[in-house]
Amino acid sequence: MNRIIIDTREDFEFAASHVQGAINIPPAKFMGGKIPKKLDGVEKDTEIIVYCRSGARSNTVGHILSQHGFTNIKNGVNEQHVRKYLASVA
Repeated sequence: MNRIIIDTREDFEFAASHVQGAINIPPAKFMGGKIPKKLDGVEKDTEIIVYCRSGARSNTVGHILSQHGFTNIKNGVNEQHVRKYLASVA
């Protein structure tokens, strides 16, 4: 299954710790009305897991992705929850 994990925290938070394989795209990168270049060519039905520290930023990014036609978005809430989820589907 195709899956993308997006850490929506700021660069310094991502540098401190992140889920293996995650890409870092803070919410500000989504605010220009366009999807960030890191997501160019991503199929609209690709599973996209978004997370941050508390789930608020990832929730916002999930809504923006949905508005751009992405259909398989999961708010992983935070790093720990995403790690547990990935372990359960492995």
